[in-house]
Amino acid sequence: MARYTGPKSKIARKFGEAIFGDDKSFEKKNYPPGQHGNNRRRGKKSEYSVQLMEKQKAKYTYGILEKQFRNLFQTAKRKEGVAGEILLQLCESRLDNVVYRMGISPTRSGARQLVSHRHITVNGELVNIPSYSLKAGDVVGVREKSKSLQSIQDSLTASSAVYEWISWNNEKKEGTYVSIPERLQIPENIKEQLIVELYSK
Repeated sequence: MARYTGPKSKIARKFGEAIFGDDKSFEKKNYPPGQHGNNRRRGKKSEYSVQLMEKQKAKYTYGILEKQFRNLFQTAKRKEGVAGEILLQLCESRLDNVVYRMGISPTRSGARQLVSHRHITVNGELVNIPSYSLKAGDVVGVREKSKSLQSIQDSLTASSAVYEWISWNNEKKEGTYVSIPERLQIPENIKEQLIVELYSK
C-alpha cells in the first residue's frame, strides 16, 4: 500500500473529525463522503468495523503505513506497561511527529518532508528518517542553512501549541524532547484500546 495522497478532507469526513487539523472543507461537510451525502442511512457498525476504523484513524493521523504501524504495535506489546498507551507514545516519539509538535511545520506530512529533505538535525547530526525514534533528552533543531526558509519561519510564527514534554528555543530554532508523554498529555482523540483488541484477535 502506498502513502495516501488524495484529498484529506475526504478522509477527515470518513472519521467524522478534522484529524489533519483545521479544515474549512470538513466544516462545510462534516458527514461521511458518498453519493447520497448526509441522507444515506447507515446501519450499526460491527465490533470489528469499529476497531478497524479506530486503527485507520490512528494510521492516517500519524501518517504511518500498515506494516510500520503493526511493527510499532508489536514493539509496544513487548514493553512493560499498557500496550495501547505505549503504542501512542511510540507514535509521538517519531521525529516527524516531534517536528510537527514543535511547530516547525504546520502538518505532519510537511514535517515528514522537512526531515526527508535533510532540513532537521538530532543532537547536531542530520537525520533524514521520519520514523526515527527519539529518546528523552534528544535535541531536535533546524539545520543552519535551513533556518531562513520562509515556510519554517511562517509555521513557527503561527504556532501557538505548547506541550509539557517538549521545550523550544526560538532563537536557536531547536527544541528538546524532554520526556515521553503520558497518555493524558497526548491530545489525539484515539481509543487505543480498540486497536489493541483488533491486533490481539
